[in-house]
Amino acid sequence: MSGSLAVYGGTFDPVHYGHLRSAIEIWQALCVDTVCLVPSYLPPHRQQPDSTPEQRLEMLRLAIDGHVGLRIDDREIKRKGPSFMVETLESIRQDVGADASLSLVLGSDAFAIFSEWRRWEDIIEIAHLVVLERPGYTLADAPQPLLDWSLSRWVESPQELLKTAAGKMTSLRVTQLEISATMIRDQINVGLAIDYLLPEKVQDYISQQKLYSTP
Repeated sequence: MSGSLAVYGGTFDPVHYGHLRSAIEIWQALCVDTVCLVPSYLPPHRQQPDSTPEQRLEMLRLAIDGHVGLRIDDREIKRKGPSFMVETLESIRQDVGADASLSLVLGSDAFAIFSEWRRWEDIIEIAHLVVLERPGYTLADAPQPLLDWSLSRWVESPQELLKTAAGKMTSLRVTQLEISATMIRDQINVGLAIDYLLPEKVQDYISQQKLYSTP
């Protein structure tokens, strides 16, 4: 692993076009070499996934197969236990070296509780922060102390992040596809179609594995 990287974590339970379109637009807007999609093993701030880590990893593989700018990083699944992003970023930083531009991408909903993350203040020393605007959330929804903390680190252009290894912040507006993994799971559970919400290969895998259906 080398060059400039953006880290895009999540449960991906299942991965869908909202995730994938965001990942591609992150890759294009930040001008990074690679966007690493990092499936969590046990997300510490979210509901536990319905599918196994191995199933979520396979769905990601099927979803991004052949895309030059997207890559899967499975270190959180291999590490097991709660998936604390600061530990993941420290591990990635060791791999890419001290000078590579490394960015963590998180939604504005996640940024609103960023100060609850483990060693959250250390993260900006390891990587840049890129806040994605989410439907129904804005940066202004974050607590004022967190907004004050971000001011001295803020840059207007996402491409400014390539000039340094870490320590800066910016926001990014991506195409808002109002698709959620929860919605997909709920539709599967009641027998509704999920066509055009996620890649066909992923849909086939869900069907084969009988995921998200109540027996």
